[in-house]
Amino acid sequence: MNPARLVIGALLLSALLAGAALYYLQIYAYYDEVALTTEDVQLTSIFTGAPEPIMVENVRAIDGDSSPLKFRACFDTNLSFGLLTETYEVYEAAEPTIAPPWFDCFDAEQIGEDLASGVALAFMGIENFQYGIDRVVAVYPDGTSFAWHQINACGEAAFHRDPVPDTCPPAPERLQ
Repeated sequence: MNPARLVIGALLLSALLAGAALYYLQIYAYYDEVALTTEDVQLTSIFTGAPEPIMVENVRAIDGDSSPLKFRACFDTNLSFGLLTETYEVYEAAEPTIAPPWFDCFDAEQIGEDLASGVALAFMGIENFQYGIDRVVAVYPDGTSFAWHQINACGEAAFHRDPVPDTCPPAPERLQ
C-alpha cells in the first residue's frame, strides 16, 4: 500500500473525527435540561422596580455552566396580556439567541420576527441576572412565553474593557 495514501487516509479520518467531536461539543455537550419553578420565572414590576415571580406551567428549559448566555426556556402563563403590559417593564432591545436544534420549542428567529412586528412583547425578567446579563421574557397574547439571557449595555462595555455607562452598577473586580 502506498504510504501517501495511508497519510491522506489518516488525515481525513482525524479531520472527520475532529469535526464530529466539535459538532457534538457545540450542540449537545455543554447544555443540560433544567427544572424551573415559578420562583425562577420573574418579571420586573413597573411599580417597585423589583422582579416578581409569575405563574407559569409547561416549562422546558436548558442552561449550561460554560456561559450565562446558554439559558433558554419555553413555558405558558395564564396572565393576561393586558395585565402584563400594565404591570411589568417592557424590554425594548430584545434579541433572542439561537438555541441548539434539539431544543425545538425555542425558535429564536420566529420570536425575533414576532417581537419586531408586535405580535409578541418582551419584558424585563431580571436585570443583571449576572453582571451585564439580563433575563428577558417574551410573551404572546395567548400566554405562550419564552425566556433567554441577553447581554445588556453594562455587560457590553465591561466585556470589551470600555468604560461602563454611569447608570450601571459597579462592575465586579474580574471585569475591571
